[in-house]
Amino acid sequence: MPQSAIDRVARAFAPGHLGELSALVPVELVDEVLARHRATEQRVRLLPSRVVVYLLVAGALFAGLGWQQVWDRLVAGLGHVDSCPSRTAIALALRRVGPGPLRSLFEVLACPAPGSTRWRGLLVCALDGTVTSVPDSPANTIRYVKQRGGPTGGGSYPGLRLVALVACGTRTLIDATFGPTTTGETVYAQVLTRSLHAGMLLLADRGLSSAALVAAAHARGAHVLVRARTAAANGPALPVTRALDDGSWLSMLGATRVRVIDAQITSATTAATTTSHYRLVTTLLDPRTHPADQLAGLYHQRWQVETAYLELKSTILGGRVLRARTPDGIEQEVYALLIAYQALRTAMADATTTTAIPPDRASFTIALNAARDQITANRHADATDPRSNCSA
Repeated sequence: MPQSAIDRVARAFAPGHLGELSALVPVELVDEVLARHRATEQRVRLLPSRVVVYLLVAGALFAGLGWQQVWDRLVAGLGHVDSCPSRTAIALALRRVGPGPLRSLFEVLACPAPGSTRWRGLLVCALDGTVTSVPDSPANTIRYVKQRGGPTGGGSYPGLRLVALVACGTRTLIDATFGPTTTGETVYAQVLTRSLHAGMLLLADRGLSSAALVAAAHARGAHVLVRARTAAANGPALPVTRALDDGSWLSMLGATRVRVIDAQITSATTAATTTSHYRLVTTLLDPRTHPADQLAGLYHQRWQVETAYLELKSTILGGRVLRARTPDGIEQEVYALLIAYQALRTAMADATTTTAIPPDRASFTIALNAARDQITANRHADATDPRSNCSA
């Protein structure tokens, strides 16, 4: 191989592709998961597998750009790179690495960051699902279907359902799973009970208040605080087995002994003040150690998982459809998106440890733009400039 080509590959192997986020996604960890999946290359390439992983994560941070434009930004701080991989070369490299290493990398990185909310010794986490769109390709529509019905006659794109377990306070991911929308949230939620353990308090909304999910979480040693439908709204009957002094009562949800709290939640805005009736079900049975009014206030943190989805879908993706046109490519891309989000949220938690700003009050948009700027720092060409390494 000519010396200039060796130099180019050496620069491509250099660490620092993701700016300061590289410290959270180190090359040693990337190499380890690639070796575990036997996804390392057999010969020297312009696109080694390690670089492909960083390209995928950078692609999540620059969701509005094509892969060659993402490459331009990825190598911007490495000095002038003489060669740019073609679209075909990038597509083949993504396929060569596959989704497995990205899945394993996410599994290693998924954990609550320091500063996550703890209430009376319990790590508070929230569970919920969302739906996002994937490209309308023949391969994707075999696995991911379009939503049917509705006033517009159905969805324009196939849908992917994502269900995540989020640490409140930092909004870092503890676990996530996804698949076609033909599988319901409760099924995916059952999968995520694998990451629950003693010392955790799970918050969930009415759609996930099934007896099976509460029993599965309780069996893992975790406590739950979920909103249940009232009996008038086809909710569980939850008969009183013992009335408690604070107005709550003990009951049974399936085979699990629970405590039921009826609460009136008042929300005041500049436009109006509204009051809603919430029926909360919890496995925290003692009103003296876990007061009902504090549990009702704590339940509001369930919305942090919704905010996490807003940051993923609106701030990072900008409402865009994912890129990949095959199910394996979609899996690879979603895990890269989750890795990018986790790295950003972990960096935000680290940055706020020495400030008075709680991690969940820091600006995610500013953090995202700062990460993009660090990747493209010391650029030698603009991706839209005709002198750029890659064509748009």
